Amino acid sequence: MENGRAQFPFPYQPYNIQEQFMQALYTALDQGKVGIFESPTGTGKSLSLICGALSWLTDYEERRRQEAAALLQEGEVSLSTPSASSATAGSSAEPDWITDFVQKKAERDLVSKLKEEELKRKKREERLEMIRNNVQLKYAMKRKSCEDDEAFKLLQLSKEDQTEMQGDQEDEELIIAEYESDDESKRTSRFCGPENDEDDELIEEHVTKIYYCSRTHSQLAQFVHEVQKSPFSKDISLVTLGSRQNLCINEEVRRLGSIQRINDRCMEMQKNKHEKPHQDEGVKRKRGPPKAVCPFNKASALQQMRDQLLGTVHDIEQLLKQGRETHSCPYYGTRLAIPPAQLVVLPYQMVLHEATRKAAGVQLKGQVVIIDEAHNLSDTLSCVHSAELSGAQLSRAHSQLTQYADRYRNRLKAKNLMYIKQIQFVIEGLVRVLGGKVGQNPQSQITQTGTEMFTINNFLFKAQIDNINLFKLQKYFGKSMISRKLGGFVEKYAGSGVSLHTHSASSKENRRTEGLNRYLQTLQSSHSPTPVSSSDQQGSVETEKALSASPMMQVEAFFVALTNSNTDGRVVLHRQGTLSESSVKFLLLNPAVHFAQVLKECRAVIIAGGTMQPVSDFKQELLISAGVSEERITEFCCGHVIPPENILPLVLCSGPSGQELDFTYQSRDSPKMMDETGRILSNICNVVPGGVVCFFPSYEYSRRIVSHWEANGTLGRLANKKKIFQEPKKANQVEQVLNDFTRCIQRCALDSGGLTGALLFSVVGGKMSEGINFSDDLGRCVVMVGMPYPNIKSPELQEKMTYLDKHLPHSGGRSPGQALIENLCMKAVNQSIGRAIRHRGDYSSIVLCDRRYSRAATLSKLPSWIRDRTSTHTSFGPAFAALRKFFQEKKREETLN
Repeated sequence: MENGRAQFPFPYQPYNIQEQFMQALYTALDQGKVGIFESPTGTGKSLSLICGALSWLTDYEERRRQEAAALLQEGEVSLSTPSASSATAGSSAEPDWITDFVQKKAERDLVSKLKEEELKRKKREERLEMIRNNVQLKYAMKRKSCEDDEAFKLLQLSKEDQTEMQGDQEDEELIIAEYESDDESKRTSRFCGPENDEDDELIEEHVTKIYYCSRTHSQLAQFVHEVQKSPFSKDISLVTLGSRQNLCINEEVRRLGSIQRINDRCMEMQKNKHEKPHQDEGVKRKRGPPKAVCPFNKASALQQMRDQLLGTVHDIEQLLKQGRETHSCPYYGTRLAIPPAQLVVLPYQMVLHEATRKAAGVQLKGQVVIIDEAHNLSDTLSCVHSAELSGAQLSRAHSQLTQYADRYRNRLKAKNLMYIKQIQFVIEGLVRVLGGKVGQNPQSQITQTGTEMFTINNFLFKAQIDNINLFKLQKYFGKSMISRKLGGFVEKYAGSGVSLHTHSASSKENRRTEGLNRYLQTLQSSHSPTPVSSSDQQGSVETEKALSASPMMQVEAFFVALTNSNTDGRVVLHRQGTLSESSVKFLLLNPAVHFAQVLKECRAVIIAGGTMQPVSDFKQELLISAGVSEERITEFCCGHVIPPENILPLVLCSGPSGQELDFTYQSRDSPKMMDETGRILSNICNVVPGGVVCFFPSYEYSRRIVSHWEANGTLGRLANKKKIFQEPKKANQVEQVLNDFTRCIQRCALDSGGLTGALLFSVVGGKMSEGINFSDDLGRCVVMVGMPYPNIKSPELQEKMTYLDKHLPHSGGRSPGQALIENLCMKAVNQSIGRAIRHRGDYSSIVLCDRRYSRAATLSKLPSWIRDRTSTHTSFGPAFAALRKFFQEKKREETLN
């Protein structure tokens, strides 16, 4: 079919909407479109993405092979056919033999190129076939005899490196190398994997591939499991990328805990591995223990791991297991597998952030990118490219830089010292605009309270750092790796906090005990007879960890943020009374500027999600603003697989006593409104079996209304019908609450008397409004109390609205800023109510409690499969009757079945 396909491989008979989804996806990829695809959770979106996209990739590769074969045949025929030559040539024209030679040379070059590409393709296919048939490759077992002993020795070296060293040679790895800012020809590769004679074999060109990215590692793991169940599982080359924190198998490194420390340690070990011994004659190397290298990063082992990854689909857990069995690093092994892989699964940041993308070896030119769970893509882009620094971090960074420069002043090159001085100068300017001074305790420095907003240029003038070339500093950060050097320095000498005394460069003993002395001073200054609770101890441990890490990574990110265009961002100063609690934040207003490169380089981009509505602002803010034409954008939206009678969405405009439901900020705190909400919930709990999930617009409002119900007895009456649970504020308690909620409902289903289920109080935008499944009895009714509009008084939001009003066109009688507020609210609503109805046989009711939901403009922003079945009720009686009838019929159907 032209730009389509008649049938798609699928593990079972697909639903009609899945077939439509795959057809639309296939066409979008074939035509190089930017597609916005919405398919509700429970409709098999992941499998549709897999089978539709991989079907296109298979067909595309086959078409390319056929076209190359036809061109090759045509070229060979042309070369074998002698061209007719004229006996004479005009005086002004070139001789025919020259023309023939040039033409034949071009044809020969084309044929040679085609033959070379065909040879590479065949070698790649043969290699994969050998791997999948478990043929022992020549290098696979070569190292087995001595690998374990070698790994053990290297691991011992890693441990020895942590012990105390002697002489100045111990600090060699902390010294910044000589910096050549103007010699770009000396730029080294950003890939930090193995670099030795065997590496030439590892370098491969990138084949046509699909990059699939999602928000969390659990979502990526779920996608990989779907691929394993698909018809393509035996034929596809898939690699899953992750951070060092998720993929490192070196226990000595893993136990460092924080991702920054893990990254720093890994990079240090890579540098140690690649360093060449000093070759200068007459130069005697100072004695010292050998530097630590990672025993899991050997070229032969990584090559073996890469081939095993390409031969079989692995998830993260299988990757880690494979790495431990073969003594090879999954982090670098997966990166080696990127070029020949056909499907690369990775987190958002590795695609959306250019520096991370390059560091990971991800190349987007001519490739396909699928962004799943993309309802918050705009927010994600803004978050990834924003940066914030507290006064405490700035003070600590300045102190650490000062101590570093003082300690190594005689060993650092002049250019390095110059750049360090410039970084310190910028930090001093940032501290100054917050109302403080460097070199003093930030906790004791009082600042005026308030918030100010600046354009980037105005902020640079305000901080008096407009004379500093931030682009050169950005380049220096990247090449000198000063953030990592300073991190190693701080970790080694505990040079954190603001030091008010100078260190004697000759007193090594003082330097060695500096961290202990500071710790003892901290204990003495904070001595209190009051016993400390375990939670306080835990908090102090976290604080100690934060203080022991260098904030230079965050400083570097903020410097990079200041190189954005003046119109694309703002700088926000938050003064909170003391310098340590005050902060300076870069706010990205135009996420399209960073998404534009992805859209430009890729052959096609698919933006998918379960609830993409409303998409109008999404298209305008992210796509059209990034230079994408209307013709290149395509949209697909499908209904749900459930029958229409399995969902009952209701809009309530008033409660049982006739009180109008108006949850605006001015009236939602009134006792009448809170009492009416309690009566609504009480009636719902009378007729709804199993679980009821009630969403409030904020944690604060949830606390106030529950306290009110507790005081007037409403909470007790609700507890007589359903056991009450509340969403915890701590993320590590969510799983426990969900487990208790689930067990309670299961027990109530078996017990005919007493409670009828459970009632869960949750918060829109909280930990249970996204990514949690309330399927079947867990979510027979979802109640939305009010409309969760964002805080309109937020300076950041006001600045964003002003920016949109200035740069985007007005439509529908509303300004882009007003539309943003409405869309943020409805996106949050759609995510929350989408927690119910998770599969074809599921059923649930949705109750929207606020008269404002009845507005046509608001209803239009609901997903179509909910909107088409929504009924609005001005009085409570008919709505309650419909709700009772809905569950009576479902009970009758279950009895008959």
